[in-house]
Amino acid sequence: MKLLLLGATGRTGKLIAETALQKGYPVNCLVRSPEKLLIDHHNLSLFEGSPLDKDLLQKAMIDCDAVVSALNVSRTSDFPWAKLRSPKNLMSDTMKNVIALMNEQQVKRLIVCSAWGAAETKKDIPYWFRWFIDNSNIGAAYQDHERQEAIIKDSTLDWTIVRPVGLTNSKKERQVIVSYDNLPKPRMTIGRHGLAQFMIDSLNDESLIGKLPVISH
Repeated sequence: MKLLLLGATGRTGKLIAETALQKGYPVNCLVRSPEKLLIDHHNLSLFEGSPLDKDLLQKAMIDCDAVVSALNVSRTSDFPWAKLRSPKNLMSDTMKNVIALMNEQQVKRLIVCSAWGAAETKKDIPYWFRWFIDNSNIGAAYQDHERQEAIIKDSTLDWTIVRPVGLTNSKKERQVIVSYDNLPKPRMTIGRHGLAQFMIDSLNDESLIGKLPVISH
């Protein structure tokens, strides 16, 4: 199974690329800054440019069997009120093209990283976090996660939307807790390594098709 990975230069995206390559998947990565990826592997092919470029996206998707997206609306720092570094509609506008091209190229499997706190799960997150979503630039990403989720759910693809809780850089291997409708109640964090592993493992898990699992450690 050959993968097209979007968002590969992000903190989570790099780990998804490494995990996929370790598991033997050939991976095409469409990235704006290839020098940030720092992965040298015979099964890795890089396409330089914006994911909003539909022609480039089409080239990167050729011969792929699945698409994995770790795109996000990023800020210039982790400070909640830091300026946005990417367009507010980056994920949703990209996903419109991704779905159209997947249909054209008869690619069915789609794995997308969203976030706990998007859409109906907003009621389940702590009050203080809802406040930051409503009152800082953190909210821009959540709003686009919701737009992207709606577009994906309206498609005919074999999709899985993964909603991780707060991300950490912990490399400690722990069991992943999968929650639906806030049951079991998610814990507050998950390591990016665990998220990357879950997303790649989801590719061949038919029980996750059409599902929106919240995952935590």
